[in-house]
Parts: sequence; C-alpha cells; structure tokens
Amino acid sequence: MKVNLKPRSIMYPSPAVVASAFDEDGNADCCTLAFATMCSHHPPAVMIAINTTLKRKTLKSILYSKEFCIGYPSVEQVLEADYMGIASGYDTNKIEDVNFTYKIAEKVNAPIINEFKVSAECRLMHVAEVGSHTQITGEVVNIQADEEILNEKNRIELKKLNPLAYDDGNHDYYTVGDKIADSHKCGLKFRK
Repeated sequence: MKVNLKPRSIMYPSPAVVASAFDEDGNADCCTLAFATMCSHHPPAVMIAINTTLKRKTLKSILYSKEFCIGYPSVEQVLEADYMGIASGYDTNKIEDVNFTYKIAEKVNAPIINEFKVSAECRLMHVAEVGSHTQITGEVVNIQADEEILNEKNRIELKKLNPLAYDDGNHDYYTVGDKIADSHKCGLKFRK
C-alpha cells in the first residue's frame, strides 16, 4: 500500500558538496550544499541551489565572481563538511576553522579546497530563482582529482572517493554502498 506524503524536496541520496568562491575583497568562502546535480554532458555542467531565504555569503560571492568550485567531501570529512554548511561566512573563515587550505583553481578565479579529493572548476552559465533557492548552473571547465582515486583510464573510482551522501528528509549523512551492476548493460536483458 502506498502512502501520500506532504510535498517536499526529494532526492535519494543527495551528494553533499561544498561550493567555494572568492568574495569582492578576494576572500575565500564556502558552503556545503545538498542541492547539486549534473545537468548537461555537452558542455559538461552542474547545477547547485543555495537558499536565498537565509543570508548566504557564498551565494553572494558566486554571483559577484561568476566563477566557483564544487568540492566533493569524502566520508572522513563529514565533520568539516557539516560545519561548512551550518556556520556563516559573514561570521568566520570556515576553511581556516576546520584547518583546511585552498589554492586558486587553474581555469577559474575560485578557491579549490586542497583536502577534497575531487573538485570541479565552474563558470557561471545561468541563474534562476526557484522558490526558496537561487539555482546556479555552472559549466565544468576543469576537474582536479587526487591521483590515488583514479583508475587506469584516469577515471574517478567512486569507492576510492568514498563520497558523502546526504538524506535531506531525515538530515543524516551516509556512505555510498558497493557496486551492484554495470550500467548500460545490466538492463539489456529486457531489450526485445
């Protein structure tokens, strides 16, 4: 039996990502987001959404600079990622508070947090106001990944990245499970 639930944002699981940008004074800022997804292969693009009903410095910085990075925290960075989502960049330097460091990205003028194993460098493509959030689409112009998480084809191995997953419904963090099948192959048995 199915049960009707109150409408709310729903995506299971959501990646927990950290968006980072420089503000108008050149200071690095960041915030953890649960609203993030891929949205185009050609050109490669990601979409993030930042709550506009709250005072968000990172949103202001991205809109000012028009460039940003997305870092993918691993499960061992859950404390740091959570803090980056609950503290305000108007009150403190979140990157320093968690003893992380950053460098300037190679293709955009945005901070890459060194401790994240994967970061995507993005240029702002599109902005839309969607209810309580500002939706930002960024073209991925470069990806930096730690060599240790790459396979022989220089592709990121999900298990080695061990990304942090977020359950927005219950406000919990999770790990990603084991591989269960090969995509684009396991469903071929239904092809007629």
